[in-house]
Amino acid sequence: MLQSIRDNSKGIIAKIIVGLIALTFALFGVESLIGLGSSEKPIATVNGEAVSTQELMRGVELQRRQILSQMGPDADPTMLDDNLLNRMVLESLIERSLLSQSVEKQGLFFSEEMLDQLIVNTPQFQVDGRFDRNQFELVLRSAGFTPLTYRELLRLETLIDQERAGYVLSSFMTRSEIERIVSLDQQTRDFAYVSLSLLPILNQVSVTEEEIRARYDQNAGSLQTEERVILDYVLLEKAAFVDPGQVSDSEVESLYQQALAEFRSEELRDAAHILIEVDEQTDALAALARIQEVKLKLEEGEDFATLAQIYSDDIGSASEGGALGFMSRDMLVGPFAETLFAMETVGGISEPIQTEFGYHLIKLEGVKQEEMPTRADLEMELRYEIAERDAERFYVEALERLADLSFSSADLIAPSEELGLEVITSEAISREGGTGLLGGHPRVVEVAFSQDVLRDRLNSLPIELDRERAVVLRLNQHQPSRQVTFEEAKDSIELELITEIAKEQLRAQADAWLASFKEGEIPPDMSDDYSWVEITGVNRGAQDVSSEIRNAAFAMNSEELPAFEVITLRNGNFALLRLDEVNRAEADLTEDEMAFMLSFLGSNQGQIEYEGRVEGLRQAATIERN
Repeated sequence: MLQSIRDNSKGIIAKIIVGLIALTFALFGVESLIGLGSSEKPIATVNGEAVSTQELMRGVELQRRQILSQMGPDADPTMLDDNLLNRMVLESLIERSLLSQSVEKQGLFFSEEMLDQLIVNTPQFQVDGRFDRNQFELVLRSAGFTPLTYRELLRLETLIDQERAGYVLSSFMTRSEIERIVSLDQQTRDFAYVSLSLLPILNQVSVTEEEIRARYDQNAGSLQTEERVILDYVLLEKAAFVDPGQVSDSEVESLYQQALAEFRSEELRDAAHILIEVDEQTDALAALARIQEVKLKLEEGEDFATLAQIYSDDIGSASEGGALGFMSRDMLVGPFAETLFAMETVGGISEPIQTEFGYHLIKLEGVKQEEMPTRADLEMELRYEIAERDAERFYVEALERLADLSFSSADLIAPSEELGLEVITSEAISREGGTGLLGGHPRVVEVAFSQDVLRDRLNSLPIELDRERAVVLRLNQHQPSRQVTFEEAKDSIELELITEIAKEQLRAQADAWLASFKEGEIPPDMSDDYSWVEITGVNRGAQDVSSEIRNAAFAMNSEELPAFEVITLRNGNFALLRLDEVNRAEADLTEDEMAFMLSFLGSNQGQIEYEGRVEGLRQAATIERN
């Protein structure tokens, strides 16, 4: 058959096919050729313009790679939420489509020559400072792009940047606006507050069973339990395959010889030290004075170890006379290492040196060369290293076998028996998750409520919890959502009613006090248990005052002082605020500071305006998500 195709490819039929392909490319582009055999519905449309599933998949994969790259070499791909990634990328593609339509409508332009120059000057595409075609194609392949798709994406992003720059670079602020902003930022306020606690009133309020029953009847339709599932599962763990007893002596010897060949002896120095910390209680000058005092005692002949026990702030070593043991240079911070390894006399004591921790005196106790441990010393460490390396291979093989068995089996018995795994039953898990090994893993929860597991009652495919554990799920019990009974809801409804009544009473008390203070009177029921907490000279960023209280105080109208206001706190309590004074500050900026603020805040204002433009495009658009 293949030979027949080869033979026919030289004839007139082949020429016609090639001609049709060329025509398709010329008229509709490369994407049309891919789509000839597919009429797949787009994932979304933006003003009638399609966002394809292929674009979404490519975007999700690119986003996944970027996230994993940022997470480092130990990144766990199973911790990424696929649904969240899909939503994020889809919204990004919708926004890109809106902006693409916007720049096209405005007639923005970027020439082919400028595009070429941008690509050639990209450092990632260069080798030894010059553009390299192979490097260019390698980088694009790793990111999932062809030169053509990358070129079009780069053109679009550049045009979008042009529009954004038009907003950011044309926006500005005046000197008077900057002075007003700085003055407001540096403003301080004097105020006071009284806290009104909800708890005492809660303890006094009670409701009848008839009231609870009435609230239950009123809301019975919305009082539903969560849908839950109980799962059977088998757990495959890499740790189960780590068996140092199966490692041969020859493998241990080979790894030891390799370590021996790679070993480089380092000089080790045995040190002791006395540390005087620099902290909130002891500044640098005080710490230096104290360490010099200790140095004088040493010069007078007092014992280093004894002084370390008395004066050193290093809790870990002070009780041992300051002893740190033998250490290599790279185990120590810079100035400490430089001083210790520059000392020439065993028993010698350094001058005071400063590190990030404070001031030290260092005593050199001994010097030796690091020696390669014997094979006997490393025996178990080497065996475990080999066993863990082998376990990775065994685990992957078992994972593949588990996938095959789970797919072909009607239950978890066959996988558990062949692989020696226990069938475990989980706690109940809702669509919001749950507790235990499975309930806290988003991917497990997603699969547990999938059609395959929940409706069709099939085994799941293996789900990797992390790099060393995987599970296969099977439905044990489905607990559909149902209406909560009165007895189940009674306690929570009672608490809800009591809290509502208590808040109403406390709010009434707070409003009555507010009215009294506004009339210049002290409320008659304000006992000595309530007292004003006075706050003076507080700025907008103060950390020693509750942010709720501070923000409310700075939001109060200061036209007539003292001013009073009641606010509700997040914990359900109330606070009565009294604003006493607004301490205004004059903006005192140098010309350089003013120039920076004009540029920075002007650009920031432009970015806000641009974001408003994007939001306006989104609101005016016809967007359909499929």
